[in-house]
Amino acid sequence: MTRTNNVEQLQAIARTIRRHIIEMIAEAKSGHPGGSLSAVELLVTLYFDVMRHDPAQPHWAGRDRFLLSKGHAAPVLYSIMAEAGYTPVDQLNTLRKLGSIYQGHPDRRFIPALEASTGSLGEGISLAIGMGLAAKLDGSDSRTYVMVGDGEIQEGQIWESAMFAGYHKVDNIVAIVDYNRIQLDGFVKDIMDVEPIAAKWLSFNWNVIELDGHDIPAIQKAFHDAAQTKGKPTVLIAHTIKGKGVSFMENNPKFHGVAPTAAERDAALKEIG
Repeated sequence: MTRTNNVEQLQAIARTIRRHIIEMIAEAKSGHPGGSLSAVELLVTLYFDVMRHDPAQPHWAGRDRFLLSKGHAAPVLYSIMAEAGYTPVDQLNTLRKLGSIYQGHPDRRFIPALEASTGSLGEGISLAIGMGLAAKLDGSDSRTYVMVGDGEIQEGQIWESAMFAGYHKVDNIVAIVDYNRIQLDGFVKDIMDVEPIAAKWLSFNWNVIELDGHDIPAIQKAFHDAAQTKGKPTVLIAHTIKGKGVSFMENNPKFHGVAPTAAERDAALKEIG
């Protein structure tokens, strides 16, 4: 796998990932484009610049770990894992088909390189904290990253986990909140507002970093600063745009879980470039 900290190269990878997301969801005629597109730059930077991992040795003990707690955004993770060399690129368009390794949510029975099967909302952060604590007990310097959705943090288990990690100073984990402000049924603020979001995490003894989740240099700096933080876990509150990169999907609740039509697919791919 090629690693780079070059912003232009990472942006080029991000464009490729966006194309995969649109193509595979359109082919499946189902899936979640909005929250997959909002997470692209965050996960591209993580996999191709920040995280220590080796597709040739997916279970290498010293690897860093990533969990997609908001498992419905599987298309972004599948696209990145394929481009990184874990899984076949030419099978991405089998998303959600019977027998495909690319199931509707990440499933270790189909992709053993995944750290866990995820998508039952609220649970991924508990898994990540367990992995981080285990690494500390083992004396390992590996780090664990977990992405949660802003609608997902309405789940009570999120805050039980946050309390545990803050109290036990699990400082080798980073939670990433994909704060795109839209969930399944509409805008987060109209369903159950999560503000004041930074104050909540601070109150649980987390290091809080707010950033533009589409600005790759800002993302690089946030991950670097998180790695330098000792004595408390870090949460990145990443301000993102649902459907980022496709104008008619941006900030449009419809595209939380609706696949583009053939015409919408073609328009989206033309816009992405």
